[in-house]
Amino acid sequence: MYHLTALVTLLAIAFYFATCINVARSRDKTGVKAPAMSGHPDFERAFRIQMNTLEWMPIVLPSLWLFAIYISDPIAAAIGAVWIVGRIVYFIGYSKAAAKRSAGFAIQGIAAAALWAGAIGAVVLRMV
Repeated sequence: MYHLTALVTLLAIAFYFATCINVARSRDKTGVKAPAMSGHPDFERAFRIQMNTLEWMPIVLPSLWLFAIYISDPIAAAIGAVWIVGRIVYFIGYSKAAAKRSAGFAIQGIAAAALWAGAIGAVVLRMV
């Protein structure tokens, strides 16, 4: 059983849901009406936070699960939790200014790379 990885997966989905709510709130606050995707810098940053999170999820979630299956549930969950922390740091920084997103992006990028590299390494080792 992969309880820890399942929990981290659910937390990642909850974080993504929070970014969706943030976009809706930002639309209301800034007056950017659907279907417009631009018009106010605060809204545009909120939207990019949501989209960037969505863009990374197809990289992170399969890598997270393959890492858990081939290497370790607790280690996968720990690295996945670091990814979520990175996304939160990204969210906080980018919400203030685009230039403040780098630290969070680096944290989540390193965590994602670790999950992917670990998963592919373990799969290849099992094949040879």
